[in-house]
Amino acid sequence: MRTFRAKQWVGAVALAFGVFTAPLAMAAKDVTVAVQIALDSLDPYNTNSTLAQAVGKAYYEGLFGFDKDLKAQPVLAQSYTVSPDGLVYTFTLRQGVKFQDGTAFNAEAVKVNFDRVLDKSNGLARYNQFNRIKSVEAVNPSTVKITLNQPFSAFINALAHPSAMMISPAALKKWGKDIAFHPVGTGPFEFVEWKPAEYVKVRKFAGYWRQGFPKIDTLTFRTVTDNNTRATVIQTGEAQLAYPVPYEQAALLKANPKLDVVSTPSITARYVSMNVLQKPFNDVRVREAVNYAINKDALAKVAFAGYAFPSQGVVPQGVAFADKMSPWPYDPAKARALLKEAGYPDGFSTALWSGYNDGTSAKVVQFLQQQLAQVGIKTSIELLESGQRVQRVQQVKDAKTAAVRMYYGGWSASTGEADWALRPLLTTDAWPPVFYNTAYYSNADVDKDVSDALLTTDAAKRQQLYADAQQRIWKDAPWIFLTTDRTLAVESKKLSGFYVMPDGSFNFSDVDLAQ
Repeated sequence: MRTFRAKQWVGAVALAFGVFTAPLAMAAKDVTVAVQIALDSLDPYNTNSTLAQAVGKAYYEGLFGFDKDLKAQPVLAQSYTVSPDGLVYTFTLRQGVKFQDGTAFNAEAVKVNFDRVLDKSNGLARYNQFNRIKSVEAVNPSTVKITLNQPFSAFINALAHPSAMMISPAALKKWGKDIAFHPVGTGPFEFVEWKPAEYVKVRKFAGYWRQGFPKIDTLTFRTVTDNNTRATVIQTGEAQLAYPVPYEQAALLKANPKLDVVSTPSITARYVSMNVLQKPFNDVRVREAVNYAINKDALAKVAFAGYAFPSQGVVPQGVAFADKMSPWPYDPAKARALLKEAGYPDGFSTALWSGYNDGTSAKVVQFLQQQLAQVGIKTSIELLESGQRVQRVQQVKDAKTAAVRMYYGGWSASTGEADWALRPLLTTDAWPPVFYNTAYYSNADVDKDVSDALLTTDAAKRQQLYADAQQRIWKDAPWIFLTTDRTLAVESKKLSGFYVMPDGSFNFSDVDLAQ
């Protein structure tokens, strides 16, 4: 048996000693975070929104969680063992933990949560993330056994993902499908109010198991969709952190002595998929030509104000098992030569859709349109609203009738592991509507590499398999490999302990506000 013993996350309580002649009232520590989009659900198992799951960390916790650097850490699990065949995981749970409604956290609560997402009749969005679980058994109150139907080497990372949070069984029984409006977890804050499209507010949970935490009284996530307004509310003090902020306003915000502009490398890959089932993109020479036609350094400057850099491979650095490669060079002459060789000496016309309709995405596709025109490729561009994206891209039933040709998108492997950067986007089983392989790319060797990597617990073997898959994809070029973002947030200098993670999620377990 392989055993993993976790370092316990126990925060020390700071004690202040003093003698006062009269009681001093401390000002409440209220923190507001301005975010870009509205939340679609407060049920972590029924949303694909990184932001919704990031906010969920206020009131929910899982067996594991990610630290600010996207490394898996124990939370409600203290230790685990894995059977030699990689099929049975036995977890020892943290004791003495209560949900915010007073229900005890125990093995039965773990079983209730996973049984719920595995019940296909519930139709929960994250079913595919957990469908390798065969059964969950509550051995005793502090021990839970999870048996898989096949080895899954990324299982602990999947459990650390914020979609694997523990919801109070009593709350699930009380609210049923309406749990999305009444979250009850073991997290540091308890839910107060959600006004869709406006804000979510939470307050300090007095019964939180980590003594001395949280350090603030209330936390509000306020939806501010307009880029300029989001930059304004941080300057006026209406918010203590804003993310993301417009790249072009970074210099102005840096000049404010009360603010800190924070930028770190992300694991968000920006790409354009090409429908390889349709002419002319069924010819690898055309796909290579398109890659050579784009100046990625210029794109990073024009659309992202320098807060991005050319893609260094299929999977961004910072994701476990990413294989680093030299970016596709900018060579329009080679692009034209390849197009001529492929039978398109005068180029061709096609459609370029953007999966997003924000200002930065508009700059990206307009830049791509101009670059492609220089090698004879004429594109009509369209920025899709969320409903259009779902209907025209994500829910297409028949690959043969898919209207998508070139599709600009972005992806962060929020499990921190190469599996989630490859399997949902570039394997044959991931064609819409199952996942997001909008290139309709299919390579049997890639499929086998990705599948085999999940079946082995040998890290060196996994590295070899994932590297082979990434090199094959890079050579096949089903995407235009564009850029990797840098995160850009701005915060009050009074704020500490709030981090934007590489996948665009948040870590705020240590958040504090100076008085």
